[in-house]
Amino acid sequence: MLQNGGTAAAAASDDTVRDTTTQTFVKDVIEESKRQPVLVDFWAPWCGPCKQLTPVIEKAVRGAKGKAKLVKMNIDEHPAVAQQLGIQSIPAVIAFVNGQPVDGFMGALPEGQVVSFIERLTKSEIGGEEKDLLKAADAALAAGDAAGAADIYAQVLAGDSDNVAALAGLARAHVEAGNLDQAKNTLATVPAAKQNDSAVVAARAAIELAEQAKSIGPLTELEAKVAADPLDHQARFDLAVALNAAGKRAEATDHLLQIVRRDRKWNDDGARKQLVQFFEAWGGADEATVEGRKKLSSILFS
Repeated sequence: MLQNGGTAAAAASDDTVRDTTTQTFVKDVIEESKRQPVLVDFWAPWCGPCKQLTPVIEKAVRGAKGKAKLVKMNIDEHPAVAQQLGIQSIPAVIAFVNGQPVDGFMGALPEGQVVSFIERLTKSEIGGEEKDLLKAADAALAAGDAAGAADIYAQVLAGDSDNVAALAGLARAHVEAGNLDQAKNTLATVPAAKQNDSAVVAARAAIELAEQAKSIGPLTELEAKVAADPLDHQARFDLAVALNAAGKRAEATDHLLQIVRRDRKWNDDGARKQLVQFFEAWGGADEATVEGRKKLSSILFS
């Protein structure tokens, strides 16, 4: 009887946490994430921080009591998926929902931060006035009111100076207003332990994209170059960066996807990597990110 109970417990554990391969990734992650969120832990045997994260994330996922699953992928044995997703350092955790990557973090985070990440992923509520203020600030920023958004984020920070979502949001507001130095200074105040938070990564990516856009030519000139030679991938790449800076996210995505379709290896897979940075900067919930990831996934996993 005790033996049967142990077997049942092991089966339940295996159902919550499992290993995957390149061949089973679609079944274990893409399809499974249509039923509940799936966290993919990219690791390697030689990676010390990976060994620190593994017991922490396994405990956190099991503590979620069926609201999420964990799939582990050894990138030494199965490097293709990690390369396609633009993963350059490990441990890296990418969360999939409804067949699409929606969020993630890098590094061996403490247990509390991993638990918080899973709670956000499974739509646990953060309560009260702070949540309402953050929603209002995010809405203002999405509507193009960078100054109004900055004021609201500042209200949140007045009550909680270490609020990562507010700090990251304030940095993004500064980016939208063209104040890149202020954006960098704001991110510098984020506690070291929270530098890999998804909101901070998004703000950092937004700063990098804004700086990148400064170094390319005018939008009209780039459009003319692409019209004259549709196979000029560099011109199309630069056009995508310029379109993103102009707030035309869907158009920027489509141009990079055209490069991915035509020549995946161009510029060391540069078009896909640029898309990944776009998605980081826009945030996992942004409509352009959601649609862009669907289109990219259909190319990568078809």
